[in-house]
This record gives sequence, structure tokens and C-alpha cells, in this order.
Amino acid sequence: MSIFKEIPPTAGFPLRLKDILSVFKAGAGKNCLAYDFQNYLNVSYARVTYSGTAALYLILESIKELSSKKTVVIPSYICPLVPLAVKRAGFKVEVCDIYKDDFSFNHASLQQLCSKNNDIAAIIVVHLAGIPIDFDAVEGIAKKHGIFIIEDCAQALGAEYNGKKVGTLGDFAFFSLCRGKGLTIYEGGAIVTDNQEYARVIEARARKTIKSAIFSEGLKILELLGYSLIYRPQFFWFAYQLPQIFWRVSGKELKARLEDFTEDFPTHKVSFIRQKIGHAAFSRLDEEINKQRNKTNYYMNRLKDMGGIRIICEPRDSRATYPYVTLLFTDQEKRDMILEAFEGTGLGVSQIYAFPVTEYPYLKGIVPAKECPNAKYLAKRSLTLSTSTFLREEDMHRICEDIINLTL
Repeated sequence: MSIFKEIPPTAGFPLRLKDILSVFKAGAGKNCLAYDFQNYLNVSYARVTYSGTAALYLILESIKELSSKKTVVIPSYICPLVPLAVKRAGFKVEVCDIYKDDFSFNHASLQQLCSKNNDIAAIIVVHLAGIPIDFDAVEGIAKKHGIFIIEDCAQALGAEYNGKKVGTLGDFAFFSLCRGKGLTIYEGGAIVTDNQEYARVIEARARKTIKSAIFSEGLKILELLGYSLIYRPQFFWFAYQLPQIFWRVSGKELKARLEDFTEDFPTHKVSFIRQKIGHAAFSRLDEEINKQRNKTNYYMNRLKDMGGIRIICEPRDSRATYPYVTLLFTDQEKRDMILEAFEGTGLGVSQIYAFPVTEYPYLKGIVPAKECPNAKYLAKRSLTLSTSTFLREEDMHRICEDIINLTL
């Protein structure tokens, strides 16, 4: 184990000195980062929020003024923060299982669920791993039953579906600007919609809900500056692996995996300082995505003929961002063996969510008990390969060679 080389497991953008120094330059307006989202996605409205979770919460609070229905449908394999936001906004959670070998809703199950339940206000579609889902099928179901669609684009800023950017397909969308999720302001998010009525409702709700928090925001500015120094292989072990070791020794595995959350998440305003730093980095978005896609292509070319492994990849006519690459093994024991073999190597081989969303202990009473065999299958047989900008070709060569040799 080398504590001085730790590749991040996802492709978060490193911040450059000129991004930080942009704070002292004139020119960018108060809402510069929101305007970046509007211009990049070609939508009429965007708002920067404290986090992607806070963005979802604000969308749901707004939907309460647009619909009297009280249920929100989520996929079975998703970040646990999503149902916590749904619960905090006062909605009931309904879970629909995904397909066995990708992240999309099982369309037959979704159709059946929406036909039986006339209390569904919204469906949250998740472009997990930066891979656009089959949106047309979900849209057809939602329109048939008068249901809003919220796109979870937390990992997918810049992805495209049938020539359109994700985030512009549904009624509402939210993005994450959290560390490790691509473009970052350490902790942040954004809401977008191209519907003027929805935008008006969101703005009115935001004025009531989102307040300033000087101390908390000051801390986030300091953490962002710390991120700009520490988010590199030489120091990342101390910020990532060391806390994991501590929590595992303490018997708190979900904390070690960064999957232990509560519904008491902050929603306060994001300062102009952090927005301006994000604005300065925004111009590198497409460049960084291209790097991620190049690394993904390397993995695909090396592993495509391996028996017992499937790479979850973009559908036809789509363009994924791939902040990481997901491998799906037919044999769980081999997946476990490979994860164990890479532990401590610092090569960014990891796993996303440990369980289907129905199986997190702290979500009991929020997420209904339900068997989701496809999500369980994926959770037990998947691992992820980093596409971090810090990953070198010799690192990827070693990763692929080790996977090939361990799988044979």
C-alpha cells in the first residue's frame, strides 16, 4: 500500500490556481454559474443550490403547488439521499425495480405501478454513471398518467440522449456539483427547467426556503480551497482512505462507504465566491468529459472479449460522460475476489451503492419493504473503474491485466 498515490474512484475535476484566482477578477455576474447551466443546456431557467439533494428537495416542494398527488417513484438502485429528500418534502416513496443488467427502470414494472397507483406526482429518472436511460419509454408512461418527470443528472452533466442534453428531457432536472462528481464547488447543485411556469414556482419557493448561512458557507469556501490542494494522488489517501479505515475500525461500514445520510441536509444559499470558482472551471467541462470517454474506450477495448463480464455502457444514439465505468460480473465470488485484490492498491477500483435502496437500515419506514431482485443482483456483482484525470495509461493497463488474470 502506498499512501502517496491514491487515484480517486470517480472523475471529479481538479481545480486549478486560475479557477481560485478568478474570484479576484471582474466580469462575471452574480448568477454566473446559473447562466453557465442555462447556456450549456439551452434552457430558460437554472438555479444554483447548496447540493443536488437540496435541488431535488426544492423541486419537490414546488411540485406540491402544481399537483395534489403525494407519491414519488424512484429506481431501486440509487443514492439513498434521494428518498430522504422525498420524505423531507412530504411525499411517499414508491420503488420500481431496474433491469438486471443496466440502470434503467424495468418498463413493464413501471407501467404496472403507474396503472395501479393514481397518486403518483412524479417519477425520478436517474442517469447513473453518466449513462442516459431510455427516456422515451418512461416519458410515454408519464404522459399517459399525467405524471411529472424529474431527471437526476447528478453524475451526468454533459451527457446526451438522442442529440439532446440530459436535464432538458423531463419537466425538471437537478445536477450535483459535489466533490468527485465532475464539475465541483465542493458541495453544490443546480436546478433546471425550460418551463416558465415551473420556474416561477421554484423561484417563489426558493425565496421562502433558502436562506443565508454565513458560518456554514464560510466553512464550505475553506473546504473548497482545501479540495483544490488535496484532490490529487499524492494527498488523496489522507482525505479518502484514512477516514474509511477509521470508520471501518469503528464498525460503521456505511460511513466508511460514504453512504450514511440523514434527511437533515442543508439548503442554504451558495456564495458568489464559490459560484465564480465553478464558473471559471465550467469552460473545461467538455474537455474533461472527452478524457473520461477516452479512458472508458480503453477499458472497453481491453475487456470486451472477457467471458463473465459485461460493461454497462451507453445506449445507441446516446453519449455518456462516464465518471466511472461499471463492470457487471456473472459470478459474485469473482467480483468479490477482484475487489479484494485491488484493495489498498490506490488504483480507484471501487463499488457504487452497497444495496438496493430498499435495504438500507436507516431508510426503514421511509422506503417501503419490497423485493428488488434486479437491483440486488447488480449490487452484488458490480464494481467500478475510475476514469479520473489522474489515471495514467500504465495504471489502466495494470488494472485490465489484473482483472483478466484474476478472471481466467
